Amino acid sequence: MAAEKHTVVFMPSGKSGAFKTGTPVLQCARALGVDVDSICGGRGICGRCKVRFVTGDFAKFGIVSKQENLNPVTEPEQRYRLRSGLDQDMRLSCHSLIKGDVVIDVPPESQLHKQVVGKQSDGRMVDIDPVIRAYFVGLEAASLENPMGDLERLQAVLHDQWDLPPALVMDGEALKGLQKNLRKGNGEITVAVHQQQTIIKTWAGFHDRMYGMAFDIGSTTIAATLNDLETGNVLAEQGVMNPQIRYGEDVMSRISYTMMNEGGLDQLTAAVRQAIDDLINDVCLQAAVDAENIVALSLVGNPVMTHLFLGLDPFDLGTAPFALATTSAHRLKAGDLGLKAVSGGPRVYIPPAIAGHVGADAAAVILAEKPYASDDLSLIVDVGTNAEIVLGNSKHLWAASSPTGPAFEGGELECGQRASNGAIERVRIDRDTFQARYKIIGCDVWSDDPGFAAACETIPVTGICGSGIIEVIAEMFLSGLMDQDGVIVPPTERTQSVIEADGRTHRYVLVHGDQPIVITQNDVRAVQLAKAALYAGVRLLMDKSGISRVDRITLAGGFGNFIDPVYAMVLGLVPDCLPENITSAGNAAGMGARMLLLSRSARSELEQVVTTTEKIETAIEPWFQQHFVDAMAFPHKHDGFPELAKVVKLPDNKTPTTRPPGRRKSRRRQK
Repeated sequence: MAAEKHTVVFMPSGKSGAFKTGTPVLQCARALGVDVDSICGGRGICGRCKVRFVTGDFAKFGIVSKQENLNPVTEPEQRYRLRSGLDQDMRLSCHSLIKGDVVIDVPPESQLHKQVVGKQSDGRMVDIDPVIRAYFVGLEAASLENPMGDLERLQAVLHDQWDLPPALVMDGEALKGLQKNLRKGNGEITVAVHQQQTIIKTWAGFHDRMYGMAFDIGSTTIAATLNDLETGNVLAEQGVMNPQIRYGEDVMSRISYTMMNEGGLDQLTAAVRQAIDDLINDVCLQAAVDAENIVALSLVGNPVMTHLFLGLDPFDLGTAPFALATTSAHRLKAGDLGLKAVSGGPRVYIPPAIAGHVGADAAAVILAEKPYASDDLSLIVDVGTNAEIVLGNSKHLWAASSPTGPAFEGGELECGQRASNGAIERVRIDRDTFQARYKIIGCDVWSDDPGFAAACETIPVTGICGSGIIEVIAEMFLSGLMDQDGVIVPPTERTQSVIEADGRTHRYVLVHGDQPIVITQNDVRAVQLAKAALYAGVRLLMDKSGISRVDRITLAGGFGNFIDPVYAMVLGLVPDCLPENITSAGNAAGMGARMLLLSRSARSELEQVVTTTEKIETAIEPWFQQHFVDAMAFPHKHDGFPELAKVVKLPDNKTPTTRPPGRRKSRRRQK
């Protein structure tokens, strides 16, 4: 007589089917394609397959779900409940057997392809779709009667219990530890399998924690996050200066170094790889995580940075047509890259470059911000030593890079510095006295507050960083201390306390004292060159797209996160837009790197989007120079800023009466 069948309904998917009495709920889920996680093979150890049993009369499905329609709680469930605090209304689906019609709710944390919010970083949603999965199995002891090797027996069990390919490949490093871990685990072992094709690591007994690291390799800084590959949470994050800076501040100088110095490429490659090793060790120490449990890495960076990391000669990126060694995604072993902080097996993923000087970092920004998923025409600017620019919507994407130089990060400025404690980050100039009040990093009190001296007693004012530079120059323009063409005007009776002669030009005294903080004419020129290059790149993309204004603007990058949208428009850093539609995205490239670390589908999605993104090479566009010249003015020589004019009173355009001597610096590609 055939066994009785019962209806099982899974929520929230609504999938249902009929199953025989005694069928485990986990088996029902797998048969219906319901997304339920598990790595222990139904042993009641991992707890990832927990579900909620729902009672009641469900007329929609024509069933009544009763408590007695599942078997009583089993001993393994009781042990897990005591060990991990499983709620009373929750069951482990691998030990829950069908005895009647039931409705089962699968909570988000039990879904294999779950969506989670990182507890650190910028808190955005990340889809968890593992590229590497762990499987826990038990092998019968070897015997004279069964001479099959340990690897072959492991392959057979993985195929039988998890439906993995019958002849999985095993990395050499993993094979070396196989027998030792089997002995240590009394025949029980956990294996990490990459893309259901290759066993890359083994652990003795049950092991349910695997970690990955995402890196954003910038020409100035390298940012890293340590991520739990099950939950997607960021366990630690840290950034360091890119040690390649000692060989040159921008990409062109680093390319030159590899050309002019024998062994230069090896030096630059060794420097960045050592920085990656150091970051791995540091964040693992910070999070109390064993680096042996890191199984995956993702890295993004501009083409020169990725070439140098991979040990590829960047020579051809220095001249048109700026050819890359390859635009494809890279899938490598950590050991093949000479990384020493992790053993040889962890997989390294570097996404595809778009073309020329628009690399994997720009691709990662596109993935994080998803302009291709919206009908709004969005402009995304990743502001750094070299700016990556993306314009478009669901219909089409255009991308470019523009050589902004180090001015926005405090470089090449009289009193400029990188963002750190003591750096001026906010500035307001009084329209009557022309004196500035300011705020420094590390202190929440403005300088004109009576409590400023006490609050900043241990944090002296040391310089001015990028956000402060933007605000002080914009304020100088708005207050009439500087004309539209960026010339600091000579002192008058009202301004002589803040405007000083500086050779044949003038400078603005932001902070008085024994070590004054000043803004010189050369500082203004450096910022003009940077912002004009950025705006010219934006205008080229707008020309290509045939549009005159954008719906929304996103400022990405660590620096972009601190830019005031209004001051960005006053400076002419970005085109006119509703101020409320200009937002900051933080380290969007780093966020994209996290998504690529955690999600196989994100990799596929990005690799497809990159093929349809149109690259505009600013270096060879005939209109770039004209756009650049027009953008030297504040906010622009010709383009109107009607939305900005609604919130800020812009000075009347005036032709400068005095120009500083010397030629305008020629632009060259920088990073």
